[in-house]
Amino acid sequence: MTLEIRDATEADAEAATEVMRRSIADLCVADHHNDPKILGGWLANKKPEIFRAWLQQDNHSYLVAIEDGRIVCVGAVTDAGHITLNYVSPDARFRGVSRAMVAALEQRARERGNRDCTLASTATARRFYISCGYVEVGAAERHFGTESGFPMRKTLV
Repeated sequence: MTLEIRDATEADAEAATEVMRRSIADLCVADHHNDPKILGGWLANKKPEIFRAWLQQDNHSYLVAIEDGRIVCVGAVTDAGHITLNYVSPDARFRGVSRAMVAALEQRARERGNRDCTLASTATARRFYISCGYVEVGAAERHFGTESGFPMRKTLV
């Protein structure tokens, strides 16, 4: 299977938000503990119309990973090098898709003149980002009512 990573378009909104919602609900249980209030808050802005609005932001790059014609991962990075999204479909987990997306997001950050990338990791993805060369740089920021949001940084070479 060939993986293609490209800029997201408005036509991707339905599939992209479905990937984000499934990733959060199915893969991030260690963060939301199936608490309806936490899960509801986290999923509240993962809607096609909101995704389309995000695409209009001048200071962000939104990318999708496509495999066999399907979106299997959604990522975003600001022009300042802050990774704001990296959600993989449960069907594509542990196949290198997220790692390829991180590499593409880091490359976009480099193209924008950044020497570092930053992000706030979930508990679920914490070990993954460490394996990608990120280091923790502070206490968890408690995103969406979770205990997560571990600030991390990586120097880009």
